Formats: sequence, structure tokens, C-alpha cells
Amino acid sequence: MNNKKSRNKGAAFLFIMFGLFFCVVFVRFLIIQYTGVAGGEELAAKAQDKYQVSRTLTAERGSIVDTKGEVLARDTSSYKLIAILDDSLTEDEDNPRHVVDSEKTARILAEHINMEESEILAKLQKKNVYQTEFGSAGRDLSHQTKLAIEELELPGITFIKDTKRFYPNGVFSSHVIGFVEEDENTGKVTGALGVEKMLDKHLQEEDGSITFQGDLWRNILPNKQTEVQEPSDGATVQLTLDSKIQIFLEDAMSQVNDEYNPVKMIGIVADPDTGKILAMSQRPTYDLNTRKGLEKTWQNLAVEESYEPGSTMKVFTLATAIEEGVWNPNELYKSGTYKIDKSTTIGDHNGKRGWGTISYLEGVQRSSNVAFAKLAVEKIGSDTLLEYLKEFGFGKKTGIDLPHETTGQFAYKWESEKVTTAYGQGTTVTPIQLIQAATAITNDGKMMKPYVVEKITDSSTGETIKETKPTMVAKPISSETATEVRNILETVVTSEKGTGKPYKIDGYDVIGKTGTASIYSSEKGRYLTGHNNYIFSFLGAAPKDDPEVVVYIAVQQPQLKGNESGSAPVSKVFNSVMENTLKYLNIESEETDTKSFVEVPDVVGTNIELAKMQVEKAGLTPIVIGNGTKIKKQSPSGTSVIEGERILLLTDGKLTMPDFSGWSLRNVMKASSLMGIDLNTSGSGYVSSQKPKTGTVLKENQSIVVQFEDPETIYEKSKKDEKDEEKEEVEEVGG
Repeated sequence: MNNKKSRNKGAAFLFIMFGLFFCVVFVRFLIIQYTGVAGGEELAAKAQDKYQVSRTLTAERGSIVDTKGEVLARDTSSYKLIAILDDSLTEDEDNPRHVVDSEKTARILAEHINMEESEILAKLQKKNVYQTEFGSAGRDLSHQTKLAIEELELPGITFIKDTKRFYPNGVFSSHVIGFVEEDENTGKVTGALGVEKMLDKHLQEEDGSITFQGDLWRNILPNKQTEVQEPSDGATVQLTLDSKIQIFLEDAMSQVNDEYNPVKMIGIVADPDTGKILAMSQRPTYDLNTRKGLEKTWQNLAVEESYEPGSTMKVFTLATAIEEGVWNPNELYKSGTYKIDKSTTIGDHNGKRGWGTISYLEGVQRSSNVAFAKLAVEKIGSDTLLEYLKEFGFGKKTGIDLPHETTGQFAYKWESEKVTTAYGQGTTVTPIQLIQAATAITNDGKMMKPYVVEKITDSSTGETIKETKPTMVAKPISSETATEVRNILETVVTSEKGTGKPYKIDGYDVIGKTGTASIYSSEKGRYLTGHNNYIFSFLGAAPKDDPEVVVYIAVQQPQLKGNESGSAPVSKVFNSVMENTLKYLNIESEETDTKSFVEVPDVVGTNIELAKMQVEKAGLTPIVIGNGTKIKKQSPSGTSVIEGERILLLTDGKLTMPDFSGWSLRNVMKASSLMGIDLNTSGSGYVSSQKPKTGTVLKENQSIVVQFEDPETIYEKSKKDEKDEEKEEVEEVGG
């Protein structure tokens, strides 16, 4: 009986205890259900955090293209190197997922990225961190580098797909286009120089996001609301630069730079009817992708630096004299020296000897300082000349749409300065001011404002956000004066006495004026002396009667050979650029056969054989891409190209990998764009290898990898292969 009573008491106690526990749980349940709060936290918010998934939708920075749509700057795929250091990630010791041997890993990675082994090791030996990155050395890695590192199967080494700014042409109007930089802390990419910086607010992209309810594995749940904020790509900026003309300029300047090693060089090509800058470059310059050479100068010398122009300034003194009605080409004067005041005498550039008594026309042809001093003082008047020079835009900014433009400065206080300004000494100007002033001569008196940004368009809708229209800023001279100046400047090039003889181009009537400007050294407190210590230049245009192109070339302190004149390096750039540009623009000449440029036939919609026949008939080289039967797209189209150029023909069948052997980067870029295939490149020069191999059918969203090498390396490899083959043949015969 006692045991039974004890058991009943125990059961009652347990019943009461469980009853109380149930009541507590039930009350707690009611409170949580009513308030939605547990442990001071909102349960709904906590559940949302746990099951709500948010992912970033990446946008792209806007592209920069040339006047015909050729890509000059765009975002492309790249990879970021990551090292996992947390050993808790490894579940199977036979397949480690973190860095196991830091010393070995550092040694191997140092062979593939631009970082010292000791620096890599220091990063790999960090304590209490989940992962580490490798700064700029580990970013913007090519697909080829990624594959090479992955093949090594280093534990804990992985990659994150990223984007980088890619400039297809390398050294290409670098100070105009500019580049971008990534903030080490925020990862935000912004423009750092040139158009990239100036139009950063238009080029900037805005990432989007997608938010949805997911399961434990972060997969989207059916029938749940999804919130999407669409990404917004940056706007497309179209420049006035023409890639072909820019290439003419870059190639010519590079050759002269290698041959004469000048301190500086500047080249500008413009359309005088509109003010469009068709090409602009300089030396020193830098590679847009690697930044190599940037340390030599950050300045765009064409707009940010002023200097004494030398005799190119005489063009505008001459125009002033003609406009004022005080010019008589047949009037005679005594050349050699001209006395300004009791203490100052200026002289002609041939050691003040002059050429005796000559006409003013001959004085222009010979670039006589005395002729222009007498015009300024005795014919025009220094005050009137100053007014005209200001009307020509000197002493103030042109307003070109490039940053940090400077103005130059008039040295016009003393009588001697007023005289020397007339022939380009003392007063300083910028190259872009000379180009703007020259448009008044070439464009019947109408001076056009120079510009480089043609328009900005929304990359999604194609709508124009902003467009630049040609602007006449002044009309300093009449149409009749401009015509007469052009006629006189033609004789500077054609006359046996003319200083512009080296700039004559067969078949084209070139007009222009040479310049040889002294260089003032602030350190020495005087002008430099010596055969090389000048800025040699030429401001020219063609054809004379209706100029289509105006070109300015300046070369500072070239290493001239023996008695070689300063016109040698300048003319090598000017003549090459001017002649190639005139032919490219199909400007007819008296002697040059313009058939070297041909119209590209439109073969879209035709069958392959007929398309190839039409392209070949036009003197071009057809490249068929794909295994279809009809042409779906072609590149280029609706334009003129050099005879023999490749025309890419995309068929309506499956995409196949073309044979890129020996192609330039620009042609490979055109092909990848036409095919809609992601391109990963490394090296520079011409194609030496490609993946996948020629003829392979390409899958959707597949990337292709193309390796470039310079011609010399390719040649050396081919010679080595030939020797190896010969050696194998000898061994086989001997065997």
C-alpha cells in the first residue's frame, strides 16, 4: 500500500510538472505568435534573411567607339585570383580545398603573376582570414593565364570572374581616350584620364539586383514573388576619331620616333569643314592596356602645353596683311636684317645674310623674318595685328571637349615682342589653336571649333543623349582673302625657293607653312642653340582649292644626322599621313590611282558561292565563317576599304572557328564581334595560336582564346621549327 501511495504521489508530481511545462510552452507560443518576437529579434525578419536570396546583376561600363563604330574601349571578361586559407573548408584531406603548402604555392604563382615570391608567401601566411587576394597583380588575368594556373591543380587556388577595361589598339590616341582605375577599397572603377575621365558620369554603369524567396540551397521557390532591378549599362561615347587615319598617324610617328628619338612629337589631323579631330597623337605616349610609358607624360600635349610656334604663325600675319589691303606680292624689300630700335636688330634664318633685294612673295616662300617684321610694323600696324591674332583664336581656349586646355600667352609689351610675334617667336600658342586658326584659311574664312566627341547614346535604347554639331566661332577673314592665302601657301611647297619643298606629294596640290621655333630654357635663362635644339613643324592642308584635311606635325629636338634639316622627320610623318588619308577619303589626284580603295559589296542574303564571287570581283578577300548556305551578316559593309582587305561573311549555319593565323588584333576583334563570341587575348602583334582549333563548331556562350606575338618572334619560331624538321629528317636518314 505504501509503494502504491508513493507511485501515485510521483505520478501526480510528474503530471503537475508536465502540466506546468506545457502551460509555459503554450503561453510562450501564444506570446510569440501574437508579438512575432523571440529573444529580442523579429522572427519574420529573421526568416526573411534566411530564405530571401539577393544577387547582383552586373552592368557594363559604356563603350567608346570611333566615328564609324569601331570599338576603342570596352569591358571584357577577366579573372581575379583568390587563395582560400581557412582549413575548415576542407572535408576530405585527400582533396584539400585550402592552401596546404604555402611555400610551394608562392613559388609557382610567382611564375604566372607579376608579384615577388616573398610578397605572395606573406599573403598566403596570413592568420585568421578566410581568403586573400593579390592586389593588381592578381586582377585582370586573361583566360589563358587562368587555364595555365588551373592546370597546376594548386589546392585552395581559385578564380572569380570579373571584368576589365580593354583597349583593342594599345597605343592609340592614348591621351585622348584615357583609361580607368579601380579603387583598391571599394572596387569602384572610374575614369582617370582623357575621355574616360571627362565623360565618366555618362560611361558609368549601374548594377542591378534580383531578390527572391529561396530554399536551403538558395534555389528559387516556385510561385514566389521575385523583385528585379534591371542593370543599366553605361552610355556609348562616339568620337570623331577615324581609326584608319589614327593608324596612319600612329605608324608614321612610331617610325620617326624610332629613327630620330625626339624629345616630343605632336600630330593632329582635322576636318576643316567641321572642326572634327580625325586623329591626334603624341610622343611620348603610353599603352592603354598596360600603362607602359605613362610616367613620361600625363599631359595631352596638343591641348595642355603651349610653346612658340615659329614660322607657322606667319600664315596668319600674311592673312591679316591681305585682309587689310596692304599686301603687294611684287613689292621689293631688302632682306637680311631689320632694325627695330637702337639696341635690337632681327635677322633672317640664314645667319642674317638674307637673299638680297627680293619680292614679298619670295620672302614668304623663303620664310623671311624680315619680310614679316616689315609687314607687321610698316604695313599692318602692331595694334591691328594683335586684334586679328585674337580673332584667329590665339590667347584664349578653343573650347575643345578635352580636359585641362591651356591658352598660351601673348608677349606683346615691348616693340621687339610685337615684331617677333609676327613671325612666331615670343608669343606662345597650342597646337589645337593652330588647327582651329587654320580652318579659317581652308574653310573660306569660317573658323570652326575643334571637337572630339561626336555623340553620346543610350546603350540600351540607342537614343541620342548628346550630340555635337559643327560650330563656327569666328570669321576673321573674307573668302577672297582665304583663297589668296591658299594660293600663296601652295607656292611655299611648289617653288624652288620654297621652304616647303619636302612636303610636296605627287598628284596632290598641298598648301602649308614650315616652322622652326627656338626653345627657351628657363634654367639657362636663354634660348637653346645647336642644330637639333628647335621645334620643327609643318601646318598644311590639301587639296588647295577645297581642302578636305588639315594636318599639323611638330617634332621637338630630333637627333638629326649630319647636315639633315629639321624638315626630314616632320615630312616623313606629314607626307605619309596626308597621302594615305587623301587616298582613304577617295580624294582624286592627278597621278594617283584611287582604285586602291574600293566599295564593299552588300552580299547579305546571297548564297556563299555568289557572295564570294562578288567580293573577289571587287578585289577583296572573302572569309567565310560558319557552315551554312547563305550569308547572314558581313563586316565591313557600306563603306570603302583598301583593295585586298578581308571581308568577313557570317553564314546562317553553325558557327565554326576561323583560321586566325597571322591576323591582327583589330581583325580578330571584328570577327568575334560579328560572331557574338567572347574573346580572350594575350600578347600583342599577330595571331600565333588559337583555341579551339580551326573548324571547331562553337557552342553558344563559348569563349575563344587567341595568343598574339610580334612578327620577329613568329619568324624566329618558324626558323627554329624549320631547323628542327631538318634535324629530324637527317636523323631519319641516318637511322
